[in-house]
Amino acid sequence: MSKMIFVNLPVADVAKATSFYQAIGCVHDTSFCKGPEAAMLTWSDTITFMLLSHQHFASFIAKEIPDAHKSCQVLLALSRDSREQVDEITEAALAAGGRETRDPQDHGFMYGRAFEDLDGHIFEPMWMDVEAAMAAMNQQTEAA
Repeated sequence: MSKMIFVNLPVADVAKATSFYQAIGCVHDTSFCKGPEAAMLTWSDTITFMLLSHQHFASFIAKEIPDAHKSCQVLLALSRDSREQVDEITEAALAAGGRETRDPQDHGFMYGRAFEDLDGHIFEPMWMDVEAAMAAMNQQTEAA
């Protein structure tokens, strides 16, 4: 089995969250999650978002579920193949009810934006020219 990541997210409304994630390019997979408490949305062959109602999410943890609109524990960076794809996913998120959390960041070799989903989880779609990024890092190291 390939190494995979399942990003489990507590959401206020599984159906609305499912629609949001479909709008940004995820595919709803009903093979494991059936019913109103959870939804499985595939981002890639190795990354899946598990959208869980607060009650269902709480059954897996002994901690309080924080309000992601008020606090942040993780930033979920999503690589894209181009600057245009960064803009496309961000615009799709905004059209589906998401909120842009900062101005775009353009470093020449790297471009990124950031948005919140309906529940306040922050995503950072980004594109990077790896060779140009490595060259820039090497120049900084040599200058130091």
